[in-house]
Amino acid sequence: MADVLIALGGNIGDVRATFKKAISNICGMTQAALLARSSDYITPPWGEEHQALFTNACIEIETSLDPHALLFTLHKIEKKFGRDRAHETRWGPRTLDLDLIAYDDVSLDKPELTLPHPRLFERAFVLVPLAEIAPDRVIAGRRITDALAQVSTEGITRLPDLD
Repeated sequence: MADVLIALGGNIGDVRATFKKAISNICGMTQAALLARSSDYITPPWGEEHQALFTNACIEIETSLDPHALLFTLHKIEKKFGRDRAHETRWGPRTLDLDLIAYDDVSLDKPELTLPHPRLFERAFVLVPLAEIAPDRVIAGRRITDALAQVSTEGITRLPDLD
């Protein structure tokens, strides 16, 4: 079984309801155990800045799927919730974005998958929820809380828990 970190994001529709359903789909379709789920955070857009604010969160799961099979399944779930990777603007608006952040201590650099996620340490919108659920996890030689201390968290707000 692998210990996996996944980032969730979106800024179209009822994103928090989408997250709840998507997490259920992730666990069901990957036969994974949900180990941890962060709070949801409102975050400023990254890359393409002229769009609605995003909601972001992270989960930690345990799965027996290999990284490529897991990525395939995550893309299938995104599509189920209305994402069309082939026809979208890079870093643009989306109903659901699922990023494979880390898979155990695996290092991969393939055209279809890079692990750990290549822009992880630049993205406060991922590091903030990750620090909530795995503050001492070391990824690529860096502890999450140490990496978070190196980026600005301006504009990131924790949302109250849903019932």
